[in-house]
Amino acid sequence: MTPFGPETGNRGSDVMGETKNTGLMLSPYTVLDLTDEIGCLCAKILADLGCDVIKIEKPGGSPARNIGPFYHDIPDSEKSLFWLAYNTNKRGITLDIETADGQRLFKRLAEHADFVVESFSPGCLEKLDLGYSALSSLNPRIILTSITPFGQTGPYRDYQSCDLVNMALGSPMYVTGDPDRPPVRISLPQAHLHAGAQAAAASLIAHYHREMTGEGQWVDVSIHESLIMTTLWLQECWDTNKQVIRRAGISQQRPGSGISSQVTWRCKDGWISWLVLGGVAAHFARKLSEWAESEGHGDDFLRKIDWDNFDISRETQESQDRIADAMRRFFMVHTKTELYQGALERGIPLYPISKIEDVFSNPQLGARRYWTELQHEELGTSITYPGAFVTTSGVPCQPRNRAPLVGEHNEEVYCSKLGLTEKDLINLKQATII
Repeated sequence: MTPFGPETGNRGSDVMGETKNTGLMLSPYTVLDLTDEIGCLCAKILADLGCDVIKIEKPGGSPARNIGPFYHDIPDSEKSLFWLAYNTNKRGITLDIETADGQRLFKRLAEHADFVVESFSPGCLEKLDLGYSALSSLNPRIILTSITPFGQTGPYRDYQSCDLVNMALGSPMYVTGDPDRPPVRISLPQAHLHAGAQAAAASLIAHYHREMTGEGQWVDVSIHESLIMTTLWLQECWDTNKQVIRRAGISQQRPGSGISSQVTWRCKDGWISWLVLGGVAAHFARKLSEWAESEGHGDDFLRKIDWDNFDISRETQESQDRIADAMRRFFMVHTKTELYQGALERGIPLYPISKIEDVFSNPQLGARRYWTELQHEELGTSITYPGAFVTTSGVPCQPRNRAPLVGEHNEEVYCSKLGLTEKDLINLKQATII
């Protein structure tokens, strides 16, 4: 068995072959994606921007393929909607990097790659002689992006984690939920998505540095730290006033005063979002009060408020509750659409809270052709995907190709691009290296 064919070229695009992303922002660059579910978004963003992302899985497929929900609720490693969502625009190969031959093959790929993205426990790649020191000695321009629960250093370095742990330690949980009940986690995993997006941005900052200096670097992304950035308001309140912002349910606790003002309101067919503001923005509340009055839903307490001189910082919890009682009655006799259209006509910042079916039928997204259909020949159908995460005047950054099947591009990468023969490929497969 000879898992190392002849050298072919000096860049990833030469070794990996012509990509399908020619003309996109990052089409000259190659990414080796070693992540599991906590890091897959990072490489997806790079793929959407045009990088040739090669997803590397263990022989038999990544455990992330077993994450539900599944297409038509049929558990199948090729039908995980989680996998399909976060691996579009990637090519897929299998490789066991815990074997000596697998490590040598990975190094061949890394010699001509531009990025490696991984989410192993700290020290794991070093034990396999695939850490940053080993990779940069082969390719000084390489950027290694590591995504872990707590980063590569510190007392929590080797701790295991999950979304619940990270949301709790990062502080979003403390302000989520009702004030008279324990903290709760947002119902869908969020922590690793924040980290993945920040990892993609950090990788591109390192890429800019490389273009300026020719030097690669190691990017250390902590999921724990990425969540801190989502709660800057909480930090500001503590730093300036030593105030701990607490859970307020459908309301919002105001900095400084501790008073809660309702933000989420039930209406006839769902929920809307609206907030009483003070100062020059108090005229929005006055307009809403006048609207209610015009339809016979006026309130004596609202009529007595001097909205032109309304100072929210001097309000009491009792007055906020009385305003809420009056507005609540008005909202309950209207639908989301009626309230939204009426608010638009009057210049009031009031918004419907969308269910997922509302998102799919949103006319703004439709007008911008946000949704993208990708054909899945293995399923005999097409699936609708979220579109470009950013729109530019150049080429679109959107899903172009479905997620790869297990080992779908083994021959394309190993034989055509690394010079291995079909016999080599068979031997590697029989040895469970690929």
